[in-house]
Amino acid sequence: PQDSEKAKTFVHAFLKRSMPKMKDEDIQDMLTRKAIVLEHYPKKKTKQKRKKTKGFTAKQRRELRLFEIEPEQQRYAIFLPLHELWKQYIRDLCHGLKPDAQPHMIQAKLLKADLHGAIVTVTKSKCPSYVGITGIILQEFKHVFKIITKEDKLKVVPKLNNVFSLELDGFISYIYGSKFLLRASERSAKKFKLKGTIDL
Repeated sequence: PQDSEKAKTFVHAFLKRSMPKMKDEDIQDMLTRKAIVLEHYPKKKTKQKRKKTKGFTAKQRRELRLFEIEPEQQRYAIFLPLHELWKQYIRDLCHGLKPDAQPHMIQAKLLKADLHGAIVTVTKSKCPSYVGITGIILQEFKHVFKIITKEDKLKVVPKLNNVFSLELDGFISYIYGSKFLLRASERSAKKFKLKGTIDL
């Protein structure tokens, strides 16, 4: 049929154009093989390097005053809802703080828990002026707690050489600040070891 001749002519011309270095005899030989495999070489995609989003440096954070609490915001009543949220968070974490709960299991969970919003009291200290300070933890850093008292005063209490207590649903836990010199994010991943005697 005429159409088949047109098809052969088209294929021959196409192969000649696609592979100019091939001889006519080789092209003819390919055509006699019924099936022709056309090779395709995809272009290599250049991988784009992902740009890491750089956060602020410690110096920039200080300059921008990102972690400073404004004086008008330093009021105990403002942070009472935060304390209520913290209590609910601890109850969920410890499965209700039931009377039959094992104290060492609760203590282990509290060691890794987020303390922002907890009401703590300084029970022991090498510096007597810190003893008795009670308030809500607003910020926890590696070496200090920032606590807002009922008198609307923001206190910066060092962890070193201080013992803190926190109470929730009748369960009282003690935090030895000297063994707690970690950032909150680091503390959640740390494995705490049981120690026989702990002192200031």
